[in-house]
Amino acid sequence: MKKILLPALAVLTLSACEDPFNREGVGFTGIDGEPRTVSDVKGAAAFVQPATNIPEELAKLPTVQVSSDQTELSKMAKVAIENGGRTDTSAVQLSGQSTNLLLSTVSVNGTLFGVLRTEEGDTRVDNSIGANFGARTERFTGCLPAGDVYRKGSSKRSSGFAVPLNCS
Repeated sequence: MKKILLPALAVLTLSACEDPFNREGVGFTGIDGEPRTVSDVKGAAAFVQPATNIPEELAKLPTVQVSSDQTELSKMAKVAIENGGRTDTSAVQLSGQSTNLLLSTVSVNGTLFGVLRTEEGDTRVDNSIGANFGARTERFTGCLPAGDVYRKGSSKRSSGFAVPLNCS
């Protein structure tokens, strides 16, 4: 019985020094002075770059509203690409390998499109970017794709892509 009571008494005595529900620690700074927390000051040892949340940034931007006499979905998509965001106040800038792309939402006659286009209209990118945009529409926009991806350009390279969105 002494073998059980003596260690139990030692544990209870030592645990009385600290609140058992307070698990914050005593200020250990880590090995070799590594900071215990993260910092939002650039240059600090614990600086962590904030993660970019593309759908959240896109939701903060206004949707470009366009009226058109076009009624076919493919033609409305081209109108959406032409009117897609061109500045940081109307589009989210995505850094690509060779060129930057702009992501925005455009409503053409009440149909909402997610638009991915190049910064300048004459710059063209590989069509595989459009296929990737279509496959990851929900990840980029937060909405489900409601149709195919439409492009503006040639059979190999395009200047923009649009996909109808279902955000309900």
